[in-house]
Amino acid sequence: MSKISLLMKNQMTFPEHLLMRYKQLGLTEIDVMIVLHIHRFQSEGNDFPTPKELLQYATITEQQCSQVLRKLIQKGYLSIEQQTSNHNVINEAYVLDGLWEQLIQSEEDRYVVDKEHSKVEEQPNLFLLFEQEFGRPLSPFEIETINLWLDEDEQQPALIKAALRESVLMGKLNFKYIDRILREWKKKGIRSVQDAREASQSFRNQQATNNKESQPSIPNPSSIYYNWLDDDA
Repeated sequence: MSKISLLMKNQMTFPEHLLMRYKQLGLTEIDVMIVLHIHRFQSEGNDFPTPKELLQYATITEQQCSQVLRKLIQKGYLSIEQQTSNHNVINEAYVLDGLWEQLIQSEEDRYVVDKEHSKVEEQPNLFLLFEQEFGRPLSPFEIETINLWLDEDEQQPALIKAALRESVLMGKLNFKYIDRILREWKKKGIRSVQDAREASQSFRNQQATNNKESQPSIPNPSSIYYNWLDDDA
């Protein structure tokens, strides 16, 4: 085994999100390095390294190290707890759970923000698509209706677009028809375009089986959906 391989073999597991989010948590590079060293000491069996031990691998002073530790404790990222060993010896230990929990929360918050940002970005395209299909600017009432689908009904923009497409293919381009489609889909638990496509295909298969000897009224064959207004089930 080469020296490089030996070097890379000695790895330490560490949350990547800390390196990406420490600035948002109000931490500096020095703070992160102290956290890294605490984590390393603990992985080696030393749960409560002293500032002097930490400074063996740092360029800051003991006073600065103490200030970093106080800062981490004040922010709730680091705590000192008493732990009992297998020999009933009580020892103190650093606990970084507060930092890990904050990282998890910040990641969840970022997901929510990204999701809302994506939603906001899609809305102008959604309004523009409706205006293109209707061949005119939308009225304030129609804009409010779309906003209600998005905010109150929590419909996905892609599903609203699918309902618009269905109304176009069925030759019934009006908001009342589109609203009925979305309500029927929601009642049937359909929350994605794929769900709508599968439900439509299932419906057509059932209709074909039940009406082999007659000519059923078949919607526009180019549509991947069926006429939801005619389904009272």
